[in-house]
Amino acid sequence: MVTTKDDGLLDTGHARLNELGYKQELKRDLSVVSNFAFSFSIISVLTGITTLYNNGLNFGGPVSLVYGWFIAGVFTMFVGLSMAEICSSYPTSGGLYYWSAKLAGPNWAPFASWMTGWFNIVGQVVLNILHQSLNSYNQVKLFFLYPLTHGSDIMQWAVTTSIDYSLAQLIQVIILLSTGGKNNGGYEASKYVVIVFHGAILLVHAILNSLSISWLSFFGQFAAAWNFFGVFLLTFLIPLVATERASPEFVFTHFNTDNGEGINSRLYIFILGLLMSQYTLTGYDASAHMTEETIEADKNGPRGIISSIGISIVVGWCYILGITFAITSIPNLLDENNDAGGYAIAEIFYQAFKSRYGNGVGGIICLGVVAVAIFFCGMSSVTSNSRMAYAFSRDGAMPFSSTWHKVNGNEVPINAVWLSAFISFCMALTSLGSTVAFNAMVSIATIGLYIAYALPIFFRVTLARRSFVPGPFNLGHYGIIVGWVAVLWVVIISVFFSLPVEYPITDTTLNYTPIAVGCLLIITISTWIVSARHWFKGPVTNIPI
Repeated sequence: MVTTKDDGLLDTGHARLNELGYKQELKRDLSVVSNFAFSFSIISVLTGITTLYNNGLNFGGPVSLVYGWFIAGVFTMFVGLSMAEICSSYPTSGGLYYWSAKLAGPNWAPFASWMTGWFNIVGQVVLNILHQSLNSYNQVKLFFLYPLTHGSDIMQWAVTTSIDYSLAQLIQVIILLSTGGKNNGGYEASKYVVIVFHGAILLVHAILNSLSISWLSFFGQFAAAWNFFGVFLLTFLIPLVATERASPEFVFTHFNTDNGEGINSRLYIFILGLLMSQYTLTGYDASAHMTEETIEADKNGPRGIISSIGISIVVGWCYILGITFAITSIPNLLDENNDAGGYAIAEIFYQAFKSRYGNGVGGIICLGVVAVAIFFCGMSSVTSNSRMAYAFSRDGAMPFSSTWHKVNGNEVPINAVWLSAFISFCMALTSLGSTVAFNAMVSIATIGLYIAYALPIFFRVTLARRSFVPGPFNLGHYGIIVGWVAVLWVVIISVFFSLPVEYPITDTTLNYTPIAVGCLLIITISTWIVSARHWFKGPVTNIPI
């Protein structure tokens, strides 16, 4: 039951937060729908599928797209269920890193929370960069080489970077098509112009996130509705408008082995094709990071996690089917010299309307629908990033922590908001230099985040197997089984997405994911050994328990 201050009682989430030793500093005003909306908007099937559709087409084609989505979806739900159970017991903005501290036990708590927290933050920031960087086949291929999971809290910055950078790239493609397309001398923005787009997008996101949580709640719900109805609009409109359509046999049985990367094993190809699905189904930890602003967070936080994954699986599959039925030729879609410069879904939209009406204006408008979805995806990601940074700095884990956990008059962690936007922009600057460096950052995003997801679950099924006290939402005796499945899946995909995606292996075709993630691991452990172990004690309460 939700109670009010007038009754002299506390909301259950507020009361649980006090029990965990924290003051209520953020405004607790989000409903279960609003909490769900933030995660659903960050998962954003329009964002992930659109930007990585090339990857699915190249590695397996329709079979990888249609069936790989369900495989990734089922196992992602295992991860989500385990996270939801832990979230119900520990509904704090710290999310993953706080859970690790509590579940690892007093002896391991500082180190566990340190590792989880930094992986989570970095992963989210990089992932945002990724979402905005895929305007051509080569970029999609390079992007694919490096991202898999998302680690701890630091990984969140990577998420934000990828999202907003992919939006900047999509804007570039929209401009290209609007000026005639690549074959007719359309305008192709340079990488410097794309970076300017990226900076402008982040600036707007920072401004919006400086508003009160009531405004963010409104935007979040609008974003969720836009994603939901936008998916169904495009799912039915694109194949309906197209004058030529793929057959059901093609959509459900065609396996594309012509990837041009020297890979012939069908199983290997299918594994590589899973990336699109697994990359898309990330970011649902946002529901956990928003729990200190959610009514009855011990119940509604878990609901937000599970519902965002479940609904995304359904609407995402519908979107994949609708777009795939509009395919006429996979090689033409992946050709860098087509009108959209190799951006498969942009080419599908553009050609569908051009074949029907003689021009592709309708397709450009449809890309605008996707662009709006990506915009709100990035906005929600900055929100999640800032709450993680706020909670992490509240416990003294970040440089200048006293600055980042300050809350303004609107009860918003304003400094953490602008920090998240600034770091996301800085991470995207690597795209101006080496593609290897940029792609390595992308890899940190996906693999880093899922490592962060898996760490507290691993502690839950091992060190805390007998001591864990579940909240209102719990899996009962199935919690251990579900948790182990989740952990094993993260291990499996971490290996899968570290495999080479092109042969022969050279300095330009090497998958730098293991190196990138390994470097992050070395840095976080080194800083722990040299410095943090002497002063970081894990979550620090600010009221007596």
